[in-house]
This record gives sequence, structure tokens and C-alpha cells, in this order.
Amino acid sequence: MIKYILFDLDDTLYSKKTGLMAAIGQRIHQYMQERVGLDPVGARDLRRHYLQTYGTTLKGLQVHYNVDTEEYLTYVHDVPLGDYLQPDEALDRVLAEIQAEKIVFTNATTEHARQVLRFLGVEHHFSRIVDLRATNYVNKPQPGAYLRALDILGARPEECLMVEDSVRNLRPAKELGMVTVLVNGSGGDGVDFAIDDVTQVGEVLRQVQDSRFERDNDRQSHNSD
Repeated sequence: MIKYILFDLDDTLYSKKTGLMAAIGQRIHQYMQERVGLDPVGARDLRRHYLQTYGTTLKGLQVHYNVDTEEYLTYVHDVPLGDYLQPDEALDRVLAEIQAEKIVFTNATTEHARQVLRFLGVEHHFSRIVDLRATNYVNKPQPGAYLRALDILGARPEECLMVEDSVRNLRPAKELGMVTVLVNGSGGDGVDFAIDDVTQVGEVLRQVQDSRFERDNDRQSHNSD
């Protein structure tokens, strides 16, 4: 049975079309120029390299430039969220119908996550936020981040469904045994489900639960023969 749903935050609980992550990306670009001293082209190329190599720009800057992690996180999330987000009534209804415990699992900070949830009007649905600090600054898609999240929740992988906009971030979850759901993306090879909008996650959960119920019934019937 699925007991926990782990939701990524940015570009997952809201659409990429809002432009919020693009604005955060611009703040990252500015940080690399202002704090690290890179020119615009160098910042762009290095950011792309760090994302491919480490999964986040921050990790690359930690490794190669020893940046102040908290200063970076504060700087890049200094974006007027109200310019991009508004209450999402459809998401609120879907989350209210889901009985499984709902958790935000993000490479960002708890402060940023809570603000996003508040602007979306859905903060009350989430029991916990597992952020970058909670994973001891080990970021997705590093396997240690997922193991730490499971440890915090006291959960087994097969009890978890993970919702993400990144195939790369879903692969370690699937390898551990979680059910994986790609949202707002395409090319979902290697994941269990792909949906166009996060509000479809309730239907995915029903499919998973029904499938497991039927499988368990078949197993019991076979054992009784």
C-alpha cells in the first residue's frame, strides 16, 4: 500500500509555464557573476556543466568555489513569488482527496518551500518538508538524498510514490523500489507513470492501489488452492 507521496516542489507542484523557475535561474546566473566573478557566457556554460555533473548548480559551486551555502540559497530564492503563483483550487481539491501522507522532497530550502505552498494555497496538506538541509546537503539525484528521506519518514521504498518533473531525479527512486511519476515533462522512459499535470496524481494513486489490491487477492487465491 502507498502510504507516502513525495512531491518535488519547483516545476512540479506548479507548472513550468508560471516562469518562476526561470526567474530563480536568472538569480543563479546573477549570483555566479556577482559572487563568483564569471562573465555571462562563462556563468551559463558552467551552470549547465554543474547541472549535468552534480544535479544542482549549488553542488558544483560548493565543490569548486567553496561558496557560502546559506548565502547562495537566500540569494537565489529572493524572488517575488506573488508575481508568479496564485492559489490553485484544483490542486487543493486533489490533495484533499488523497489519504496518503504528503511530503515535499526538494533540493531547495524549507523556507522557499513553505512560501511556494502558501501562495498555492496548499500548505495545510503537507505533513513534512524534506529539504536540502534535512538531507545533509546531499541533493537529488544523489542516492544518499533518497535514503535520507526514507530514514526521516521511517518508510520503505515500496510504500512511497514520488512525483517529479525530472526523469533524472526519478531514476534513483525507481531503483530503490518507489513508484515514480513524471509530471510536466516528456520522454518518461524508465518511469512508471507520466502525467501532464500534477492534479492527475490522484488517478495514478488509484491505479497503483487497485493494481496492488488485485495482485494481493490473486496471491491469496493461489495460496489457498
